[in-house]
Amino acid sequence: MARLFGTEIPNEKRIEASLPYIYGIGRSTSKRILEQAGINPDIRTGQLTDEQLTKIVQVITTDGILIEGDLRREKQSILKRLASINCYRGQRHRRGLPVRGQRTRTNARTRKGKKKTVGAQAKKK
Repeated sequence: MARLFGTEIPNEKRIEASLPYIYGIGRSTSKRILEQAGINPDIRTGQLTDEQLTKIVQVITTDGILIEGDLRREKQSILKRLASINCYRGQRHRRGLPVRGQRTRTNARTRKGKKKTVGAQAKKK
């Protein structure tokens, strides 16, 4: 398996489909990277030469594409800033509720977690 930026990318897939295994690179970004590097997107990852791999790395670094740890740190700092300035989005992130205006009376189980019954309890005899 080829290793780019600390991520193993599969050898048997096309390079265009293998690059999105790196956090921060999607399909369209991978197409753009391969176009700038001058590499055929239909080549399998295992068939790439070391020169082509370094060209891909060079294109990613020169374009300033945030990937892996840098991108994760950036996203985390944005969420910390939102929480620290006490804005609505930051409060929702802090409480673990939906951030983008979704309803919470029903649904929203992915954000809220397992259902907790509040209020009516069964009578004991």
